[in-house]
Amino acid sequence: MIKPSHVMPLRGLQAAVSMVILGFTAYVANWWSKYWRDMSPAEINFLLFSSVWTLLSLAYIVTTSLSRFQYSAFANKFAVLGVEALTMTFWFGGFVALAVFLSARVCFGNVCNVAKAGTAFAALQWLLFAATTSFTALQAFRGTRARIEKNMDMEGSPNA
Repeated sequence: MIKPSHVMPLRGLQAAVSMVILGFTAYVANWWSKYWRDMSPAEINFLLFSSVWTLLSLAYIVTTSLSRFQYSAFANKFAVLGVEALTMTFWFGGFVALAVFLSARVCFGNVCNVAKAGTAFAALQWLLFAATTSFTALQAFRGTRARIEKNMDMEGSPNA
């Protein structure tokens, strides 16, 4: 059985990877705005947003997994699952969009290498969130089927 304490090292890794991606994408956005004197591409901005969103969502997810908050309305298991799945979706969309953007451009120099590294780390972040989302889904739906079957048996029995 997977306990929330077993997932905490992954949460720490997710936070660290998010900060690395935040640094990479901030560097690329800064370079772009100075070199082209224009706003950075939406793909870079989306990964910036995803990094900040991840740090905020991890604060919520980690707080709700603490024992003193586990049984409060603040820690609804389906809300946690929704935040987790939404974050996973953001990372998938972000790394795919940036990979497509970079493949369609002539890309060279240090800023290109940093953008490619950001894409690779974003793909890693998506994999990490895919793993923790599946753990969260297993925990959220654990026992739900047994309760449904029990309720159906009670409704169908002649003594009910």
